[in-house]
Amino acid sequence: MKVLAVTSEIYPLVKTGGLADVTGALPKALSAFRIDTHSLVPGYPALLEQARRHPPLMEFDNLLGERATLRHLEIDGLCLFVLDAPQLYDRDGGPYVDRHGNDHPDNWKRFAVLSLAAAEIAAGALPGWQPDLVHSHDWQTALTSVYMRSMGCAVPVVLTIHNLAFQGQFPAHVLSAIGLPPHAYSLDCMEYFGDISYLKGGLMTADHITVVSPTYAREILMPTFGMGLQGVLRQRMDRLQGIVNGIDQEIWDPANDPHLPVGYDARSIRNKRRNKPALLERFAMQPGKGPLFSAVSRITWQKGMDMLAEVADEIFQVDGRLIVLGQGDRDIEAALHRTAERYPGRMAVSIGYDEPTAHLIHGGSDAIIQPSRFEPCGLTQLYALRYGCVPVVSRTGGLSETIIDANDAALSARVATGFQFHPVTADGLRHAIRRACAAYRHPTHWSRLQMRAMQADYSWDRSAAAYASLYERLASTRSLMT
Repeated sequence: MKVLAVTSEIYPLVKTGGLADVTGALPKALSAFRIDTHSLVPGYPALLEQARRHPPLMEFDNLLGERATLRHLEIDGLCLFVLDAPQLYDRDGGPYVDRHGNDHPDNWKRFAVLSLAAAEIAAGALPGWQPDLVHSHDWQTALTSVYMRSMGCAVPVVLTIHNLAFQGQFPAHVLSAIGLPPHAYSLDCMEYFGDISYLKGGLMTADHITVVSPTYAREILMPTFGMGLQGVLRQRMDRLQGIVNGIDQEIWDPANDPHLPVGYDARSIRNKRRNKPALLERFAMQPGKGPLFSAVSRITWQKGMDMLAEVADEIFQVDGRLIVLGQGDRDIEAALHRTAERYPGRMAVSIGYDEPTAHLIHGGSDAIIQPSRFEPCGLTQLYALRYGCVPVVSRTGGLSETIIDANDAALSARVATGFQFHPVTADGLRHAIRRACAAYRHPTHWSRLQMRAMQADYSWDRSAAAYASLYERLASTRSLMT
């Protein structure tokens, strides 16, 4: 089976969050099911130098008034179609924002062009290659199925929502600029509170919708988590499915991680503690008798990082330490910095993200904190499990499915892997931190938590099998119809 994946980012080439990890790992996992995935990605600077070494596959003369070249690139086990349109993608900054952190003002066009190119490939524009199925991801590529249906292309489409909070909402007048007919501005397609929503258009036109955990699939049908789209999702509930993400266990492998001073596995978990001094030195911190907590996260209200700034003092009362790595809301960043200033040598805040530091944090920390108010799946807690870094998480979305709370029953049965808290409030988080600190004071209990965490299986095997089965069913249904 040939699959065209369409994504705005892909690891290890372009990453701002979990989307890139999924789109970078899933194609490799699907190859075991004889599924050949080609991923269409924008021609960002990180890709262009390598992609332009190869001859073009085809030229697009008019993608919403823009010329573009389609190039092919194979790297790290991934087969990529790179859309080389330098006027849209060859820019400083990130995929969505400029170097000052402001949205690119033409994001509406940049990702409409990407989706339109995907639709034309799906319809057979690329000589000698046409997919059996298209898999689009999030609002940035959700227009793919809208364009496909407007041009009469019946290739099945799966749309995955990684975070419903981001919906690609733009003024209604943009509709004509992206080349869609007036009837697309309707309740049955893209109209959204007087504007248009790229994500809503994708939800209304895709053959199947997946989200990244079964719990999140149920949560988003309610107003609290539906972000204004709960009615649309209930309307398409028979096409909605939750599939938990996996992780790439070759990249995230504490036994063979080049970013760790000392490798270890579940049988040599004692070696994990030998990475802590390097982590503390990396952040110019002093050792303490209590646990070393970390948070690797976007610093936003959704991720509950404002609550962490409020309750961090709880950690220092037991001579613990805290490291925060991430970026996002500047007010919350400032609040975290103010807390760190009160506890020099005991708390560090690093604004930004880099992969080697994230690996060292998982390898050297005792526990990871994820106090998300909502969380479609979450990957950080899965990396933490793999590294024996005990997760402290809110009971929501994928976090509730992937972490087994260390209550008395779970501890007695030796199945606990972390700490959950509910309600998702500052007091709830404070209580969870206290529970974790109490467990840390009993080395035998803590070692069991770490070992059980490392034995949890969150590879892509089961998730890829679920996607392969879905693909096969959709492709077979189309074959029967034609």
